[in-house]
Amino acid sequence: MQTKRFTKNDSGFICANCKNEVSPLVYTSRNHCPRCLCSLHLDVNPGDRASECGGVMRPVSAEPDSKKGFIITHKCDKCGKVGRNKSASDDDTDLLIALTVNRDL
Repeated sequence: MQTKRFTKNDSGFICANCKNEVSPLVYTSRNHCPRCLCSLHLDVNPGDRASECGGVMRPVSAEPDSKKGFIITHKCDKCGKVGRNKSASDDDTDLLIALTVNRDL
């Protein structure tokens, strides 16, 4: 039996990096802080909260996508895992653009 690879989990949270109070997105699952773009390494598969790491996932680069806006690449401070996520409509656009020039991990 195949397990689901995506679990909707759209909870609000306090950003572990900048302490911003982040509200739910409503239209999809919230993955990262819209102010600093940081996330937490909580999932094995999106939304499952099955990772034991818990490290801060920092944005290291972003690339524009004509259909999805920006794709943000995060890297975990604790274990080094690299992951990619779509940007959200309320993300800091100036920060996303600044990250497009940094494509090195």
